[in-house]
Amino acid sequence: MQLILVSGLSGSGKSIALRMLEDSGFYCVDNLPAVLLPEVVAFLEQAGYSNVAVSIDVRSGATLHKFRDYLGAVREKGVDTRVLFLEAKTETLVTRFSETRRRHPLSDGALTITECIEREREILAEVAEGAHRMDTSDLNPNALRTWIMNFVQLDRSRLTLLFQSFGFKQGIPLDADLVFDVRCLPNPNYDPNLKPLTGKDQPVVSFLEADSQARQMLKDIRAFVERWLPAYRADSRSYLTVAIGCTGGRHRSVFFVESLARYFGSRAQVLVRHRELA
Repeated sequence: MQLILVSGLSGSGKSIALRMLEDSGFYCVDNLPAVLLPEVVAFLEQAGYSNVAVSIDVRSGATLHKFRDYLGAVREKGVDTRVLFLEAKTETLVTRFSETRRRHPLSDGALTITECIEREREILAEVAEGAHRMDTSDLNPNALRTWIMNFVQLDRSRLTLLFQSFGFKQGIPLDADLVFDVRCLPNPNYDPNLKPLTGKDQPVVSFLEADSQARQMLKDIRAFVERWLPAYRADSRSYLTVAIGCTGGRHRSVFFVESLARYFGSRAQVLVRHRELA
């Protein structure tokens, strides 16, 4: 059986994730109390289900603090299990709740919506640890579906090296493990001919490849990741997210991510995300 546990903050896109997984052939269970996870998984495995997705989040209440124990019990039975954790910036979540007029699961009349969200982060911190995290703050539903599909198709036996470009104007991705800032390099955005393009386009590539500082920084970042990648593998990590940021997230950071992905493509399982292009 392949089991995907979907968790994350309320309003971060868990419903979209479950619907996408269901459309992909997964048998989905929403809002399962954490304490029932080993029992339900055992039942579904005996029933012959090969692809299962289960949503466990803050609604599990008092049983959530033992999530790691329940997860360990399932894995000890030999079930191929991965955890997908969705999150978003607090201001984004506040806006989403305001637009939908939904009640936050932790709302009790005493806490503000912002306090509920921050409390939820604290409660779910243990669940997020070791999970494949996705920051959905600036994603539309179609982009989120694509990212989840890429996640499902990964080889689960190998560490995934994820390179993500972003713009500092929109904030640092919440799911980043390593963050590199390339804003000190020449900006193609100031060239009228390059401004409408992205770091994937050859004129922008040629512009940055011709700059000695850009070449040196690319070499330094590549050397750093290459030097420490074995240590992350030895730590039994399944995912390592390297985020490269520039001002707008369309030129320099995209060029760096594409270059790094090509270089490490033969050394690790590589996934590419361009947040601002999505």
